[in-house]
Amino acid sequence: MKAVDQAEEACRLLGQELARAGCDLAVYSSKSTYIEWHVVHGYAQACTSDAPGRVAAHPARHQDVDFALPEGSCVTLDLIRDTTGEWEVSYYRTLLECDGVLLVGGGQSTRIAGIIAISQHIPVVPVATFGGGAGQVWVNLDKVRNDADDDDIALMGDDWRPGSASRLVACLLAQRRRRQEAQEQARREARSGARRLKSGLTAAVLCLLGSLGLLVGAGGPGPASAQRLAALVAAPLLAAVGGALIRHTFETGSGWLQAAVRGLGAGVVSVLLYCASQLLALPDLLDHIDVRRLLFFTVPLGFSAGFTFDLVFERMRAGAVPVTPAGADPLASPAQTPSADPGSPPRS
Repeated sequence: MKAVDQAEEACRLLGQELARAGCDLAVYSSKSTYIEWHVVHGYAQACTSDAPGRVAAHPARHQDVDFALPEGSCVTLDLIRDTTGEWEVSYYRTLLECDGVLLVGGGQSTRIAGIIAISQHIPVVPVATFGGGAGQVWVNLDKVRNDADDDDIALMGDDWRPGSASRLVACLLAQRRRRQEAQEQARREARSGARRLKSGLTAAVLCLLGSLGLLVGAGGPGPASAQRLAALVAAPLLAAVGGALIRHTFETGSGWLQAAVRGLGAGVVSVLLYCASQLLALPDLLDHIDVRRLLFFTVPLGFSAGFTFDLVFERMRAGAVPVTPAGADPLASPAQTPSADPGSPPRS
């Protein structure tokens, strides 16, 4: 401990500033050797009938609390006795319910309380000028910071002087405000992410339904008209976009619109290369084409390309292009056509 002769008055001033800030107090003992005694008495001095205060005492079940406050004090003392017989259990348990922790002096239990507050991201102000466990917590806080900034760390380690109490309480409240702002920002981002996810999944369902609708509505065999070619290209591309959007639900860091564009690109490349390979094998394919039969393969192909767009682009960079061997049946199932790459799955 250091500057012990100033500590009692400093605790009274801190209690007054906490009362003026409208804070409630959580305390654990009314022994005059602990800082609670002096903080509560300073707190009671600053409370008025217009701005009363509340002190919540959390003793163990066999302990009593009596701060001997003067008659007419505008402070309500709520005794919340813990079922445990050990004061440490009640002490550490209550820390998790506090909006801020003020530490002055103390020993090992004070240091542990500070570490708990830091680890749980609870605003904490260790008054390091008086040494003890609070001084050690100040060193620990400097390495973590949480919601404290450089000015806060410097203030906590500064010598005690007039106005220190008000600045320290303001520092504690500023940390709490930053914490609340960060939590609110996280909630807004979570709500925004949920809305984006919902929009993306809705778009994925619509794309898949659209591709299936084109498959069902495709006409019978015939010459390659604009309508048949549009259905042949649009259905797998819609499936590719749907696959990319579904893939996006497992990822973070990008919007569903970017995922849809990547899936569309992968679908265009895969579907057009497939169609090109069929035209190379059967040049007269467009003279008599059965779009519906082809869509039963190209729609799953487009979905797979969109869902695995990163693999599609990687194969393109590596120069691996799906090509159907000459003479192969363009309507044959993937298992009936030999693969160009022994390590890759069969494809038409």
